[in-house]
Amino acid sequence: MSNQFAITDTLSLPNSQVRIPRLGFGVYRSLQHKCVSSCLEALRAGYRHIDTAQFYANESEVGAAVRESGLPRDEICITTKIVSPGGSPQATYEKLLGSVRKITGDDGGFVDLFLIHSNRSGPAGRRQLWQALERLLEEGRTRSIGVSNYGVQHIEEMKAYAKVWPPHVNQIELHPWCQQRVIVEYCKRHGIVVEAYSPLVRNHKANDATLVGLAQKYEKTTTQILIRYSLQKGWVPLPKSDDPSRIAANADVYGFEIDPDDMSVLDSLDRGSAGAIVEAVANE
Repeated sequence: MSNQFAITDTLSLPNSQVRIPRLGFGVYRSLQHKCVSSCLEALRAGYRHIDTAQFYANESEVGAAVRESGLPRDEICITTKIVSPGGSPQATYEKLLGSVRKITGDDGGFVDLFLIHSNRSGPAGRRQLWQALERLLEEGRTRSIGVSNYGVQHIEEMKAYAKVWPPHVNQIELHPWCQQRVIVEYCKRHGIVVEAYSPLVRNHKANDATLVGLAQKYEKTTTQILIRYSLQKGWVPLPKSDDPSRIAANADVYGFEIDPDDMSVLDSLDRGSAGAIVEAVANE
């Protein structure tokens, strides 16, 4: 299996010509000049997928790093997210455009993926957000659209009003201790790409005996085991670091394979919603 994975791998989005890299780079809590330098390190290490959000307050820095890298824009996938609607359809749309302008530095650019960051706006708010994203997609200011922290009930609800369904992506918390199997299986059934945020559990499990034992067995770091696990599960992991050596190490996960028995060991760590450090979605 290991020969089938490479840092250049991409996945097709449902009902779309867009493909996104299977490994992403997260920038949560990476601010100002640190965000720029970390993104540049990631791009040098081979990442071609950067995940930001309005809530992270670093969209401009991500855009600056992409431009400074000198890489062709069409080789890099940039994702951002909106938390809540703006109070009216037009105001919500303007919030989306604001992100695109921050990232691209002009009025004519685009992002590759724009997500609704939270399910907490209520049915009317979620509808307004999605319809604004559909408008952004129609106008070419984003190449794909999706959701984050959506359970089955939230995606099913969209059928009543969505012109674009299913959403191209659902980004949720995923790691061995929080596998969210119901929504993951639902997304798989409908072709929705599942992205894994907090795949490193924010280092909370660095000393977990099972994880440490597997890292020693494969002569890898614990974070490399977690990222490789995500890839083998079919998820798109979004590891975050501001340390240059760790950024590089987290991209070096293609020369080994976790064998099926050890994947089962990691699977057995699942604690359901109790294992979440950020949010486990509600499915009904």
